Amino acid sequence: MSDDQRNTTGQGQLRGLKVVEFAHVVAGPLAGSMLADQGADVVHVEPPGAGDAARAMGPRREGVPLWFKVAARNKRSVTLDLHHAAGREVAHRLVAWADVVIVTLRAGRLRSWGLDWEAVHRINPKAVLLQISGFGATSSQADAPGFGKMGEARSGVVHLTGHPDGPPVHTGFSHGDAVTGLMGAYAVLAALHRRDNDPGFDGEWIDLALFEPLFRLVEWQVIVHDQLGVVPQRTGNQLAVAPAAVINTYRSRDEQWITVTSATLRSVRNVARLLGLPGEEFATSEQQHARREELDAGLRSWVADRSAAECLEAFARAEVVASRVFDAADIAADPVYAERGDIVTVDDPDLGEVRMQAVIPHFRRRPGRVWRTGPALGQDNDLVYRDWLGLSERELADLEKNDVV
Repeated sequence: MSDDQRNTTGQGQLRGLKVVEFAHVVAGPLAGSMLADQGADVVHVEPPGAGDAARAMGPRREGVPLWFKVAARNKRSVTLDLHHAAGREVAHRLVAWADVVIVTLRAGRLRSWGLDWEAVHRINPKAVLLQISGFGATSSQADAPGFGKMGEARSGVVHLTGHPDGPPVHTGFSHGDAVTGLMGAYAVLAALHRRDNDPGFDGEWIDLALFEPLFRLVEWQVIVHDQLGVVPQRTGNQLAVAPAAVINTYRSRDEQWITVTSATLRSVRNVARLLGLPGEEFATSEQQHARREELDAGLRSWVADRSAAECLEAFARAEVVASRVFDAADIAADPVYAERGDIVTVDDPDLGEVRMQAVIPHFRRRPGRVWRTGPALGQDNDLVYRDWLGLSERELADLEKNDVV
């Protein structure tokens, strides 16, 4: 069996883990990506014909969509029409094969197709089910549609993002989906740890709503409202509850943006001295906060009079934490990204060599690797259905004849 058929490198913390995704676009597949990057065998189930909607999203090069090459890397693509009874039967065989099942379908559809918790647990009592939905399986809106941007808005994060006199702002990528996928992968690993250490393990159902991960990460908003009766508001680039007196972005003489963060009493005093102000006048948190606007205005003027390179050199000498605001071109050329090995080159059958993010985080003793880009639709039908599930040639032929795969 060739390396393209199976990840045979021996690398990855999760080698041998079997995952099946009945999920599309971002949150569920990103959870699977985190597992695939660490060596798990992840089967991405797509409808015949168009496949995952993500295949048609984002920029293209000569008609080839680029996003999916990263989003589905290290995975197997199989086609399966779950509207057919024969397709649902194969889906149940995939559930029986898997250690982990990832679903993002609405609750009603999951029940009708036999992919809800009760059905999955009956088919495979040891399986871990990760169910991602807009509002969670236990809410009154369990069957309502949801997308990541809805989750961002509902989490409180969008309300806190932007300037006080401006509108609430979403980030420029699928923030809510991405954090949900990451937390979903973390939850799967927590369940697998219990499976491996509890002889009585009888499966696990992880029920995750799209708004919950970002909601969890803004640790202070609920307790501040509960205890002080205050609704936190947008503060621009400042952090609403940060101890720092200086957190903002500043534009240099050569029109580069620089972020400066001073999160300790000492670092704020360093900023003051850089601006020619007596450090002893900024000895306490109260003194620093009282003169926050003065420090901010002084930095804005100081940075505007210098090039970005001059600013960063002076900041380094003064032990002030700062960075240029990077775009994609900056990232591609940055020596630290190169030193960390955070960008790798991968061969792709459609595009030739492509560069993308490496497997992150880095494991030093048994690292994962990017061994394939996003596969063609149904590329792994034979491998998964015949070799892994044990379907006969006749069964496969019948499924193909009836357009089930």
